Amino acid sequence: MIQVKICGICDRDGAQASVEAGADLLGFHFCSSDRRVSPEEAKAIVDGLSVRPAIVGVFIDQEPAEVREIGEFVGLDLLQLHGSEQPGFDAGRPVMKVLKVRDDQVPDASAWPDPIMLDSWSIDQRGGTGRTWDWDLARDLLATRKVFIAGGLEPGNVGKVVSTFKPYGVDVSSGVESSVRVKDLDKVRAFVHNVRLAEILS
Repeated sequence: MIQVKICGICDRDGAQASVEAGADLLGFHFCSSDRRVSPEEAKAIVDGLSVRPAIVGVFIDQEPAEVREIGEFVGLDLLQLHGSEQPGFDAGRPVMKVLKVRDDQVPDASAWPDPIMLDSWSIDQRGGTGRTWDWDLARDLLATRKVFIAGGLEPGNVGKVVSTFKPYGVDVSSGVESSVRVKDLDKVRAFVHNVRLAEILS
């Protein structure tokens, strides 16, 4: 089953709606971001959920000691690394490295463990960009590795991405928001529904 990650969770309503829709992972930004939350806020949201999916912390070039402390406090299952972190980064929990597709080139992923995430590169944004890229470039990697596709996904295009490329997972943040930091509950439901429908039909 394709893993669905709803990222940029900032409040309990968005988190609970994501869980009820069937999301497999929830992402919280602990880095410089418009969607940044404190570890205390994230923990309160997670502790209040009726069902606990996998919890992912998003970090950008933060010291391993800081990442480890947040991971232990919140109870993170996975550390998503969006910066220039090097292979071997160790903060006591599994990592998912985000590799940025730039100039039609998919970066070498061989030094990083599964899963990995592919996102679009931007000159002015170090985290997620919310911009699509040529997903066809990743066909070879998708065939051999556990890859999350991110960048510009939303309810209207995720079904085609799933049916065409069959990634290990898909990741969305701004594509299911009504405004920055506020998840649109109908869009969240539609996103997960369209992933599952595409899985069945393909």
